[in-house]
Amino acid sequence: MPKKHLPFFFASFLAVQLALLMPLAGQNNPGGDKNDEKAALAEHFTALDHRLDQLEKAVDDLLWYQKVGDVAWIDKVFHVGPPPANIGNPTAMGAKNPVKFWSYIFIPKGLDRGRKHPLLVLPHGGSHANFTTYHTHIIRELMAQGYIVVAPEYRGSTGYGRSFYEKVDYGGLEVDDCHASRDYMVENYGFVDPGRVGIIGWSHGGLIALMDIFSHPESYQVAFAGVPVSDLVMRMGYQSPDYPEEFSAPFHIGKTVNENVKEYQRRSPVWHVKELRTPLLIHTNTNDDDVYSIEVEHLIQALKAEGKKFEYEIFNEAPGGHSFDRIDTRLAKQIRLKIYKFLAGYLHPAHAFASLEELDKAGYR
Repeated sequence: MPKKHLPFFFASFLAVQLALLMPLAGQNNPGGDKNDEKAALAEHFTALDHRLDQLEKAVDDLLWYQKVGDVAWIDKVFHVGPPPANIGNPTAMGAKNPVKFWSYIFIPKGLDRGRKHPLLVLPHGGSHANFTTYHTHIIRELMAQGYIVVAPEYRGSTGYGRSFYEKVDYGGLEVDDCHASRDYMVENYGFVDPGRVGIIGWSHGGLIALMDIFSHPESYQVAFAGVPVSDLVMRMGYQSPDYPEEFSAPFHIGKTVNENVKEYQRRSPVWHVKELRTPLLIHTNTNDDDVYSIEVEHLIQALKAEGKKFEYEIFNEAPGGHSFDRIDTRLAKQIRLKIYKFLAGYLHPAHAFASLEELDKAGYR
């Protein structure tokens, strides 16, 4: 569908859905409970939200081919991770089956498949989000350097319906999903070098990167965590009131941090720093209004207290706040070049960037 027609298409779709809901909102229910009516309407809007997410995901999948198809072979594979964290009826047929999920695969065009090449695992940020063309320039930059990239749509990601959304397991089995994506690539693509695998992520993706290397240090040669969620206990204290509701929902942890602080600690990188064995770079920004720098600094101090060797940089009021190094400013590109040089020191891609000019030429048309 041509991009210029998308707004009209979305508007038409939404208008039809709202028209279907209007009778429900205005129905007469003599002797009935108005609260029941409101609950039913809320349920219908929740269902609509998920349907719109699925539509948006389908459209964005098409855009990948337009935005990076000239430099990458793109695929999307369906594979498995561990069973669900919460199983409503453990005795039901198939209740403990592995969770099936999608992963994007990007392979540089012209790659010599007779040789081994480095792999980067790139989990998206936001637990209830997904891997979108927001990452276009990053993917183009990685393709130019000769990296193969796998981007897992781990449990809880949006765009795959309500059931998958409610399989969310923040800092838990979603980490195992991402590691399963890494293993899938090593097992199925003979030109992936299992001795040159890195993991990179920003925000919630940074949390996953950290938790993955803490759990599987043997699987990764290097990691980058940008503005990573680091301490859920601290985070619950400064986020808006609706944020903790996602965690205490019946389909998720089911308890607040006050009711089960140890469970929130279990899901927080800062409580696992003693497990660090992988070369690591951490970035944070003092004006980040999503993952406050104090949270990341808590992680940095904990790593230092354990005597761990790692690299980090605290950027002071860098324009862009939470996404300061993922936007398209010159400063953001310069910072990404630093990240790429750090990764290249361990993964040795065929065409590592030596200058900002090379990055610009590769990432921007």
